[in-house]
Amino acid sequence: MTSQSQGIQQLLQAEKRAKDKLEEAKKRKGKRLKQAKEEAIAEIDHYRLQREREFRNKQSNIMGSQGNLSTKIEEQTTEKIRDITSSFHKYMENVMKELLNMVCDIKPEIHPNYRDAV
Repeated sequence: MTSQSQGIQQLLQAEKRAKDKLEEAKKRKGKRLKQAKEEAIAEIDHYRLQREREFRNKQSNIMGSQGNLSTKIEEQTTEKIRDITSSFHKYMENVMKELLNMVCDIKPEIHPNYRDAV
């Protein structure tokens, strides 16, 4: 009977060792999965940062060219205003004389479409 109880004891110990090995394997698997997940998150973050950096560079290039356009438009507008102002000052006196002559020198005439109602 002692050999039978020893056999049972050996079986129980073997079962316990197998269970311990399974638990250890499950822990290692969980640890590997956790590590793989952390590596994937780190890789995703790295990729996201890289894409954001590229986006910011493209955006700054586009916005920079738009800034140049706005300064160019401002310069053109200022130049046009300067031209119009100089033209105004140049022709103002002549135009005023013409207007005053037209208003003050009235020549009464009968309109060509006027019919005498006789």
